[in-house]
Amino acid sequence: MSDDPVLAEIDAATGIATITINRPKVLNALDVPTASAFLQAVRKVTTTKGVRCIVLSGTGRAFVAGGDVAAFGKDPERAAEVVHDLLDALHPALTALRESPAPVIAAVRGVAAGAGFSLVLCADLVVAEAGARFVVAYDRIGASPDCGGTWALPRKVGRAKAMELLLLGDALSAEEAQAAGIVNKVVPAEELDAETLALATRVARGPTQAQGAVRALVDGALDRPFAAHLEAERASFIRMTGTRDFREGVSAFLEKRQPQFRGE
Repeated sequence: MSDDPVLAEIDAATGIATITINRPKVLNALDVPTASAFLQAVRKVTTTKGVRCIVLSGTGRAFVAGGDVAAFGKDPERAAEVVHDLLDALHPALTALRESPAPVIAAVRGVAAGAGFSLVLCADLVVAEAGARFVVAYDRIGASPDCGGTWALPRKVGRAKAMELLLLGDALSAEEAQAAGIVNKVVPAEELDAETLALATRVARGPTQAQGAVRALVDGALDRPFAAHLEAERASFIRMTGTRDFREGVSAFLEKRQPQFRGE
Protein backbone atom coordinates (compact mmCIF):
# COMPACT_ATOMS: atom_id res chain seq x y z
CA MET A 1 0.00 0.00 0.00
CA SER A 2 1.07 3.58 -0.63
CA ASP A 3 2.95 5.52 2.05
CA ASP A 4 0.82 8.60 1.40
CA PRO A 5 -0.92 9.67 4.65
CA VAL A 6 -4.28 9.94 2.88
CA LEU A 7 -5.55 7.91 -0.07
CA ALA A 8 -8.32 9.08 -2.39
CA GLU A 9 -9.96 6.81 -4.95
CA ILE A 10 -12.91 7.48 -7.24
CA ASP A 11 -14.82 4.72 -8.99
CA ALA A 12 -16.19 6.46 -12.06
CA ALA A 13 -18.51 3.57 -12.83
CA THR A 14 -20.37 3.72 -9.52
CA GLY A 15 -19.77 7.32 -8.47
CA ILE A 16 -18.33 6.16 -5.13
CA ALA A 17 -15.30 8.02 -3.79
CA THR A 18 -13.24 6.68 -0.89
CA ILE A 19 -10.96 8.73 1.35
CA THR A 20 -8.73 6.64 3.61
CA ILE A 21 -6.51 7.96 6.40
CA ASN A 22 -3.34 5.93 6.00
CA ARG A 23 -1.10 6.12 9.11
CA PRO A 24 -1.76 2.70 10.63
CA LYS A 25 1.37 2.71 12.83
CA VAL A 26 -0.11 5.57 14.88
CA LEU A 27 -3.75 4.47 14.51
CA ASN A 28 -4.27 7.11 11.81
CA ALA A 29 -3.69 10.01 14.17
CA LEU A 30 -3.87 13.37 12.41
CA ASP A 31 -0.71 15.47 12.22
CA VAL A 32 -0.41 18.61 10.10
CA PRO A 33 0.81 16.86 6.91
CA THR A 34 -2.03 14.34 7.19
CA ALA A 35 -4.61 17.09 7.74
CA SER A 36 -3.28 18.92 4.68
CA ALA A 37 -3.43 15.72 2.62
CA PHE A 38 -6.97 15.13 3.84
CA LEU A 39 -7.97 18.59 2.64
CA GLN A 40 -6.51 17.89 -0.80
CA ALA A 41 -8.33 14.54 -0.95
CA VAL A 42 -11.63 16.15 0.01
CA ARG A 43 -11.17 18.86 -2.59
CA LYS A 44 -10.44 16.20 -5.21
CA VAL A 45 -13.55 14.13 -4.56
CA THR A 46 -15.93 17.05 -3.96
CA THR A 47 -14.94 18.80 -7.20
CA THR A 48 -14.93 15.71 -9.42
CA LYS A 49 -18.05 15.49 -11.56
CA GLY A 50 -20.01 12.31 -11.10
CA VAL A 51 -19.13 11.62 -7.43
CA ARG A 52 -22.38 10.56 -5.75
CA CYS A 53 -21.22 9.09 -2.43
CA ILE A 54 -18.11 9.63 -0.28
CA VAL A 55 -16.79 6.93 2.06
CA LEU A 56 -14.40 7.81 4.91
CA SER A 57 -12.23 5.06 6.39
CA GLY A 58 -8.92 4.31 8.06
CA THR A 59 -6.16 1.82 7.31
CA GLY A 60 -5.38 -0.97 9.75
CA ARG A 61 -6.75 -1.35 13.27
CA ALA A 62 -8.37 2.07 13.72
CA PHE A 63 -10.58 4.62 12.06
CA VAL A 64 -8.84 7.74 13.39
CA ALA A 65 -7.40 7.94 16.91
CA GLY A 66 -7.67 11.74 17.01
CA GLY A 67 -5.00 14.38 16.64
CA ASP A 68 -1.35 13.37 16.93
CA VAL A 69 -0.79 14.30 20.59
CA ALA A 70 2.94 13.68 20.19
CA ALA A 71 3.09 16.86 18.11
CA PHE A 72 1.87 18.83 21.14
CA GLY A 73 4.32 17.17 23.50
CA LYS A 74 7.41 17.92 21.42
CA ASP A 75 7.16 21.62 22.09
CA PRO A 76 4.30 22.66 24.40
CA GLU A 77 5.01 26.32 23.67
CA ARG A 78 4.05 25.73 20.03
CA ALA A 79 0.88 23.74 20.79
CA ALA A 80 -1.41 26.61 19.82
CA GLU A 81 0.43 27.02 16.53
CA VAL A 82 0.07 23.31 15.78
CA VAL A 83 -3.66 23.44 16.53
CA HIS A 84 -4.05 26.42 14.19
CA ASP A 85 -2.21 24.57 11.41
CA LEU A 86 -4.29 21.42 11.90
CA LEU A 87 -7.60 23.26 11.87
CA ASP A 88 -6.62 25.51 8.98
CA ALA A 89 -6.68 22.31 6.92
CA LEU A 90 -9.45 20.38 8.65
CA HIS A 91 -12.04 23.17 8.78
CA PRO A 92 -12.28 23.73 5.01
CA ALA A 93 -12.20 19.95 4.47
CA LEU A 94 -15.11 19.36 6.82
CA THR A 95 -17.01 22.31 5.37
CA ALA A 96 -16.53 20.98 1.83
CA LEU A 97 -17.88 17.59 2.89
CA ARG A 98 -20.97 19.21 4.40
CA GLU A 99 -21.55 21.38 1.34
CA SER A 100 -21.13 18.61 -1.21
CA PRO A 101 -24.44 17.07 -2.27
CA ALA A 102 -22.87 13.60 -2.14
CA PRO A 103 -23.82 11.79 1.09
CA VAL A 104 -20.90 10.84 3.36
CA ILE A 105 -20.55 7.38 4.91
CA ALA A 106 -18.06 6.59 7.69
CA ALA A 107 -16.80 3.00 7.87
CA VAL A 108 -15.45 2.57 11.39
CA ARG A 109 -12.99 -0.12 12.36
CA GLY A 110 -11.36 0.04 15.80
CA VAL A 111 -11.27 3.33 17.65
CA ALA A 112 -12.70 6.68 16.58
CA ALA A 113 -11.44 9.17 19.14
CA GLY A 114 -11.11 12.94 19.40
CA ALA A 115 -11.05 14.43 15.92
CA GLY A 116 -11.79 10.94 14.60
CA PHE A 117 -15.03 10.89 16.58
CA SER A 118 -15.87 14.35 15.22
CA LEU A 119 -15.19 13.05 11.71
CA VAL A 120 -17.67 10.22 12.32
CA LEU A 121 -20.24 12.75 13.52
CA CYS A 122 -19.74 14.68 10.27
CA ALA A 123 -20.90 11.66 8.26
CA ASP A 124 -24.50 11.18 7.18
CA LEU A 125 -24.43 7.42 7.70
CA VAL A 126 -22.12 5.30 9.86
CA VAL A 127 -21.31 1.60 9.59
CA ALA A 128 -19.18 0.15 12.39
CA GLU A 129 -17.59 -3.18 13.10
CA ALA A 130 -18.80 -4.87 16.27
CA GLY A 131 -15.50 -4.13 18.05
CA ALA A 132 -15.42 -0.41 17.27
CA ARG A 133 -15.18 2.15 20.08
CA PHE A 134 -16.13 5.81 20.11
CA VAL A 135 -14.70 8.29 22.60
CA VAL A 136 -14.56 12.10 22.81
CA ALA A 137 -11.08 11.92 24.41
CA TYR A 138 -10.41 15.68 24.60
CA ASP A 139 -10.93 15.66 28.37
CA ARG A 140 -7.94 13.33 28.69
CA ILE A 141 -5.57 16.04 27.46
CA GLY A 142 -7.35 18.95 29.13
CA ALA A 143 -8.79 20.38 25.94
CA SER A 144 -12.20 21.16 24.47
CA PRO A 145 -13.41 19.47 21.27
CA ASP A 146 -12.86 20.69 17.73
CA CYS A 147 -13.79 19.65 14.17
CA GLY A 148 -17.48 20.30 14.77
CA GLY A 149 -17.90 17.75 17.55
CA THR A 150 -19.86 20.05 19.85
CA TRP A 151 -22.09 21.10 16.92
CA ALA A 152 -22.93 17.62 15.67
CA LEU A 153 -23.05 15.57 18.89
CA PRO A 154 -26.04 17.27 20.58
CA ARG A 155 -27.89 17.18 17.27
CA LYS A 156 -27.43 13.41 17.12
CA VAL A 157 -27.90 12.40 20.75
CA GLY A 158 -29.51 15.39 22.51
CA ARG A 159 -27.92 17.82 24.97
CA ALA A 160 -28.01 15.59 28.06
CA LYS A 161 -26.24 12.64 26.43
CA ALA A 162 -23.82 14.97 24.64
CA MET A 163 -22.81 16.60 27.92
CA GLU A 164 -22.38 13.18 29.52
CA LEU A 165 -20.01 12.07 26.79
CA LEU A 166 -18.15 15.40 26.64
CA LEU A 167 -17.67 15.81 30.38
CA LEU A 168 -17.13 12.21 31.49
CA GLY A 169 -15.29 10.95 28.44
CA ASP A 170 -16.61 7.40 28.64
CA ALA A 171 -16.06 5.26 25.57
CA LEU A 172 -19.05 3.88 23.70
CA SER A 173 -19.08 0.44 22.18
CA ALA A 174 -20.42 0.09 18.65
CA GLU A 175 -23.72 -1.17 20.03
CA GLU A 176 -23.97 1.70 22.52
CA ALA A 177 -23.16 4.20 19.79
CA GLN A 178 -25.93 2.68 17.67
CA ALA A 179 -28.41 2.93 20.55
CA ALA A 180 -27.41 6.57 21.06
CA GLY A 181 -28.05 7.43 17.41
CA ILE A 182 -24.43 7.85 16.32
CA VAL A 183 -24.08 4.60 14.34
CA ASN A 184 -26.61 3.31 11.82
CA LYS A 185 -25.44 -0.28 11.48
CA VAL A 186 -23.13 -2.62 13.41
CA VAL A 187 -21.69 -5.61 11.56
CA PRO A 188 -19.07 -8.31 12.20
CA ALA A 189 -15.54 -7.09 11.47
CA GLU A 190 -15.15 -9.31 8.43
CA GLU A 191 -18.32 -7.84 6.90
CA LEU A 192 -17.50 -4.14 7.33
CA ASP A 193 -16.08 -3.54 3.86
CA ALA A 194 -18.84 -5.43 2.07
CA GLU A 195 -21.62 -3.75 4.07
CA THR A 196 -20.10 -0.31 3.49
CA LEU A 197 -19.83 -0.94 -0.25
CA ALA A 198 -23.42 -2.19 -0.40
CA LEU A 199 -24.68 0.90 1.43
CA ALA A 200 -22.54 3.25 -0.66
CA THR A 201 -23.79 1.62 -3.85
CA ARG A 202 -27.39 2.06 -2.76
CA VAL A 203 -26.81 5.71 -1.82
CA ALA A 204 -24.91 6.43 -5.04
CA ARG A 205 -27.89 5.26 -7.08
CA GLY A 206 -30.10 7.87 -5.46
CA PRO A 207 -30.96 11.45 -6.52
CA THR A 208 -27.74 13.11 -5.35
CA GLN A 209 -28.92 16.72 -5.54
CA ALA A 210 -32.03 15.89 -3.52
CA GLN A 211 -29.92 13.96 -1.00
CA GLY A 212 -27.72 17.01 -0.49
CA ALA A 213 -30.83 19.14 -0.07
CA VAL A 214 -32.13 16.76 2.59
CA ARG A 215 -28.90 17.12 4.56
CA ALA A 216 -29.02 20.92 4.36
CA LEU A 217 -32.61 20.98 5.58
CA VAL A 218 -31.91 18.63 8.48
CA ASP A 219 -28.78 20.57 9.48
CA GLY A 220 -30.72 23.83 9.54
CA ALA A 221 -33.88 22.52 11.19
CA LEU A 222 -32.84 23.22 14.79
CA ASP A 223 -31.82 26.80 14.04
CA ARG A 224 -34.99 28.01 12.30
CA PRO A 225 -38.51 28.72 13.55
CA PHE A 226 -41.12 26.36 12.10
CA ALA A 227 -42.58 28.90 9.68
CA ALA A 228 -39.13 29.78 8.35
CA HIS A 229 -38.30 26.11 7.94
CA LEU A 230 -41.45 25.56 5.93
CA GLU A 231 -40.24 28.23 3.52
CA ALA A 232 -36.78 26.62 3.39
CA GLU A 233 -38.46 23.35 2.43
CA ARG A 234 -40.52 25.13 -0.21
CA ALA A 235 -37.43 26.75 -1.76
CA SER A 236 -35.55 23.46 -1.71
CA PHE A 237 -38.38 21.52 -3.36
CA ILE A 238 -38.70 24.16 -6.06
CA ARG A 239 -34.95 23.93 -6.78
CA MET A 240 -35.24 20.18 -7.12
CA THR A 241 -37.96 20.50 -9.77
CA GLY A 242 -35.27 21.90 -12.05
CA THR A 243 -33.10 18.79 -11.86
CA ARG A 244 -32.95 15.95 -14.35
CA ASP A 245 -33.46 13.45 -11.52
CA PHE A 246 -36.75 15.06 -10.52
CA ARG A 247 -38.05 14.73 -14.05
CA GLU A 248 -36.85 11.12 -14.18
CA GLY A 249 -38.41 10.35 -10.79
CA VAL A 250 -41.81 11.74 -11.81
CA SER A 251 -41.72 9.86 -15.11
CA ALA A 252 -40.74 6.60 -13.42
CA PHE A 253 -43.51 6.99 -10.84
CA LEU A 254 -46.15 7.56 -13.50
CA GLU A 255 -44.79 4.71 -15.64
CA LYS A 256 -44.62 2.38 -12.61
CA ARG A 257 -40.93 1.55 -13.01
CA GLN A 258 -37.74 2.04 -11.00
CA PRO A 259 -36.14 5.46 -11.59
CA GLN A 260 -32.65 5.64 -13.10
CA PHE A 261 -31.13 8.61 -11.31
CA ARG A 262 -27.91 10.19 -12.56
CA GLY A 263 -27.21 12.66 -9.77
CA GLU A 264 -28.06 15.63 -11.99
